[in-house]
Amino acid sequence: MKFLIASDLHGSALYTRLLLDAFAAERADRLILLGDILYHGPRNYLPAEYAPKEVIALLSPLKDRILCVRGNCDTEVDQMVLPFPILADYAVMPVGQRLCYMTHGHVYNNAHLPPVMPGDILLHGHTHIPVCEEHATHVCLNPGSVSIPKENSHHGYMTLEDGLFLWKDFDGGLHGEYRV
Repeated sequence: MKFLIASDLHGSALYTRLLLDAFAAERADRLILLGDILYHGPRNYLPAEYAPKEVIALLSPLKDRILCVRGNCDTEVDQMVLPFPILADYAVMPVGQRLCYMTHGHVYNNAHLPPVMPGDILLHGHTHIPVCEEHATHVCLNPGSVSIPKENSHHGYMTLEDGLFLWKDFDGGLHGEYRV
């Protein structure tokens, strides 16, 4: 099974379209969204083509293929307009012999870990910066941001297939890899 992993869309219709184009081109089976779907938040600039209603319309047809966790900009009112669950603080899935804790990063992060064991993966967004860090207690991975990348990083996403995480941009560039 192939997963496309993305975070921090922040209501950008432009980058949501690019993400869904990548989802189709990658032939991914599922789309994992690590929060901050519709709202840009008070600390961020408006992303290109900020249009939350259009983002709703773009994502809704994929409702059965999306796994999403809650970001700090996601609320109950957002859940009222999205046809897939978005309010879980984290989700867990096996990746090889490890567990992958998928979260946004504002509640669970390197300073406040979910119940990880050595070798488990903490997969989160929130910082808008791609990351691959091995710690004594876990591995921390971050796809960066779809719409508002920070620290000169790229607009992009990750894929996960057969235990291999790849960081990619929307122009087809590869920015890193991590094998489980």
